Amino acid sequence: MCFYNGINVNRAEHIRLKKIEQEIGSFRPELQRPMQSGFAYGQWPVLRPKDGGKDADLVLMHWELVPFYVRTAADWMHFRHGGLNPKTGRRDPPRNTLNAIGEEMLEKVSYKQAAQQRRCLVLSSGFYEWRHFTPPGSKKDQAYPYHITLPGHEYFFMGGIWQPWTDQETGETMETFAIVTTAANALMSEVHNRKQRMPLILDEDHAEAWIRADLPETELRALATWQYPSAQMHAQTIRKDFREAADPTQPFTYPELPLLTA
Repeated sequence: MCFYNGINVNRAEHIRLKKIEQEIGSFRPELQRPMQSGFAYGQWPVLRPKDGGKDADLVLMHWELVPFYVRTAADWMHFRHGGLNPKTGRRDPPRNTLNAIGEEMLEKVSYKQAAQQRRCLVLSSGFYEWRHFTPPGSKKDQAYPYHITLPGHEYFFMGGIWQPWTDQETGETMETFAIVTTAANALMSEVHNRKQRMPLILDEDHAEAWIRADLPETELRALATWQYPSAQMHAQTIRKDFREAADPTQPFTYPELPLLTA
């Protein structure tokens, strides 16, 4: 899955996708976030399409898609954390909508309408994932963090879906999103070796198609399961305490950990 993302745009003056061009300008501080956890439930920079996907706005959205049927802030917290449902008398499980599974999103009531009508592009310079491995002499496996990038790309696009939400009690509104995930490619199968998932990373052609308003469902389903080529990605081990580090992307070597083969 993709619960930790990073964006660090220092050189580019514009965010570009084919003919779409958005000047960064005063938005630059929002594009300098080396690491953010989705579980912080904060905002993240997103390209939101307009004019049928011929253009887009660079905006901040809340990272955690809030489904249309969640009516109030209290309902939202219950949706996120779960707990006793006063209507049914049963305990509801917590719901995580930071990610949407690409193969399933058109069958899920929480995601279907957004997937059909409101697709966006989530910006990234690199994301974080864990590889599980049992070191020699140990009885338990350990989690080794990696920072995954696309060499030569200061930023790239992940497929996302978004949902506007209004609190029916207060009238407060916000735009919310989820990162779409797909089955892991060869590289990510080794890195994310438990879940075997990866974010839906899109090259320019696929990103341009993703935000088209007239995208047929057959093409949408194919796009939602596309895998970015392993040969164009790089995965580097980092410190286990990277979330507290000044530079979370700093490489770190674990002598006991076998090298990746993909």
